[in-house]
Amino acid sequence: NRSLSAAIEKRIGKGFTTHLEELAKLAPLAKDPGFQQELWQIKQEHKAALARMISHAVGVRLNTDALFDVQVKRIHEYKRQLMCALHVIVLYRRLRFQNREILPSVVVIGGKAAPGYARAKKHIKLINDIAAVVNNDPTVAGRLACVFVPNYSVSRAECIIPGANLSEQ
Repeated sequence: NRSLSAAIEKRIGKGFTTHLEELAKLAPLAKDPGFQQELWQIKQEHKAALARMISHAVGVRLNTDALFDVQVKRIHEYKRQLMCALHVIVLYRRLRFQNREILPSVVVIGGKAAPGYARAKKHIKLINDIAAVVNNDPTVAGRLACVFVPNYSVSRAECIIPGANLSEQ
């Protein structure tokens, strides 16, 4: 995340890249409105880049003002992707059937399953099926979206992870 590193380096120098304890020097800047604005702008730029990548990859347009809740890792039946998918169902039901408001959210799930891992592939199908329902319902548009990022790789991670507001790795 070069832009974030540059913003930090401008305030406290380069030492933090090899000595993480140097990040403690940021504490006095926590309430600095200029620094906060710069960090917010950097995050929004990364979210916009992630939204463009997702739009190109899966054709879903995202609300970049929403919370980007991201989980990317190898798909396993015992990992948290299934819990994340079930959480999307809960959020969808709150919006659609219970008339409750939620924080506008985009749930991004990505990963790969081993070629012979049938259960993990079913999880991917489930996530895509949930996404199809949520993303095609105009009553929740702009308030909830769900995407499974195909062909997850290091290159995709370089775009996805800096765009996350909530990173569940």
